[in-house]
Amino acid sequence: MCGRFATDIPLHLIRDWFCAAGPLPNDAPNHNVAPTQSVPVVRRHPETGERRIDLLRWGLIPHWSKDKGRQPINARAETVASSGMFRGALASRRCVVPMTAFYEWDQRAKPKQPWAFARRDRDPLMLAGLWESWTDPAGELVRSFTIITTTANAVLAPIHDRMPVVLERDAADAWLDQGPQALLRPADDDVLRRWAVGAEVNAPRHNGPHLLDPVEQASGQDQQAAGPDSA
Repeated sequence: MCGRFATDIPLHLIRDWFCAAGPLPNDAPNHNVAPTQSVPVVRRHPETGERRIDLLRWGLIPHWSKDKGRQPINARAETVASSGMFRGALASRRCVVPMTAFYEWDQRAKPKQPWAFARRDRDPLMLAGLWESWTDPAGELVRSFTIITTTANAVLAPIHDRMPVVLERDAADAWLDQGPQALLRPADDDVLRRWAVGAEVNAPRHNGPHLLDPVEQASGQDQQAAGPDSA
């Protein structure tokens, strides 16, 4: 699962990595991105085929929907090709969602403990996603996206049984261009690191880089879960 994340990557860096065309959107760092908020997403323009970085709303609204509906923020890799909600986007509207880190909550802890996950090499995360364009009854165009999830690897499994699909640089290119479903798998166990963060991230109204500061785990939690290089 991926239900909250942080992004503070300079957009010119993402543009260079993906050789994206067009102007960059105006966007400020957001260390507590929540569903319905808009963030920079890399996609192919539906008419020109150029790679672009555009602001898309998190929570997919299919182009054929009569209303906003349930707006899923995640799509399961195991069923994305067969689901009527996602298969059209899988065929021609794939995207990459760049971010600094994502959050997950250990529901076993009382109170539940939030954790942050990022790359060990400190590069930005590139997550596999799908996007759609939908026009509301008033004629306003809404571009939205969802993040694809898969089974958890060894880093995520102690916290949650699902994780977002993390793409390596060459795989991110392949996902945008061809969309091979073989890429929709858990990241290798040595790709990600994790660390416990403060409860302030629980509320979307809180923001700022301090949300990623590591904290001591709550009393009674499995200290071994963090591992020797979790922070």
